[in-house]
Parts: sequence; C-alpha cells; structure tokens
Amino acid sequence: MTRRDTTPMAERILDTADRLFYGQGIRAIGVDTIAAEAGISKRTLYNHFPSKDDLIVAYLQRRLRPPLRRSDAPPRDQILGLFTLLERAFAHRDFRGCPYVNAVAEIGEPDHPARPVAVEFKERQRVWFRDLLTQANAADPEGLATQLMLLVDGAIATALVRKDAQAARAAAQAAGTLLTAADVR
Repeated sequence: MTRRDTTPMAERILDTADRLFYGQGIRAIGVDTIAAEAGISKRTLYNHFPSKDDLIVAYLQRRLRPPLRRSDAPPRDQILGLFTLLERAFAHRDFRGCPYVNAVAEIGEPDHPARPVAVEFKERQRVWFRDLLTQANAADPEGLATQLMLLVDGAIATALVRKDAQAARAAAQAAGTLLTAADVR
C-alpha cells in the first residue's frame, strides 16, 4: 500500500471525500463533486490522488485508527464497553454503517485496492478481541473473537437497516452470554 499524502490540500480533499463518501456512497460521488465541494479544480485533486481508486483507498486508510487500546479494566468490561461505543455511534443521525463494509459492498470488485484496507480494519478488531480473550484465559480465543466480530457486524447491519441503536444492547447481551459461557470474567 502506498503512503498517504498528508499535505494540507490532500487533507482538505480527504475531509471532503470522507463526508461525501460516507454520507452518500462511494459510487454515488464522483471526483467532480469532490473537487467542487472542496473548492478546487479536478486537476488539483488528481495532482494529489491520481485516480478515484487512489482517493477511495486514502479515505479508508485515513479512517484506520490505531487498534483499539486495551485498558486496565478487566477484559470482559473492555469487550462489553465496545458495544456501548457502538450504541453511541448508532444513535448519531449521520450513522451509515461501517465505512469498510460499505466500500467493499459498493465497489463489488474482488481485486479492488480498497478490499485489503477493509480486511485490515476488520482483522484489527478481531485481534483486539482475541488478545483480550487470551489475557482472560478463554478456552478458544480465536473462535470467540470471530463470534464477537459477528455480533459487532450484525449489530451494525441491524442498526443501519432498522435505525435502532438498541441493536448494540442486544449484541452486548449476546456477547455477555458468550463471555460467561467461556468463563471470561
């Protein structure tokens, strides 16, 4: 993956692309719209991002935060705390789901350069779960981490489709059941 352009102009373009891609969809928004909204020429945009695909990848890479941080709280509390964060995100009026899943679904091309960025994001989350479960001596941290990821993704999809932030609470309850069954305290 190429290194992202971090010049002030590139950041301005990415601010605009982030707002439009997340808010309206990657396929719905063209570079003409991004350039116009950013108050620049298409040529300026292309000087920083040679193609729309490059801009899409930079948009997704920019959203990659450092992996979820572990705290001194018990693993169970940290894991269930993530669902509380999701509930807050779901309640926001601009919530449109996971930008990585959205990108992969909208683009639809199995070899698109956005796919590895989406995989990296989802893997970071899964590894965060796995590491906490390992710390808590869970019997099958790999399998349980995958199950927790399914709950996260299912909650996101449910919240998006139903416009119901309570999906995070239901997922947290299911996660609690899984953690109890795995003896994660």
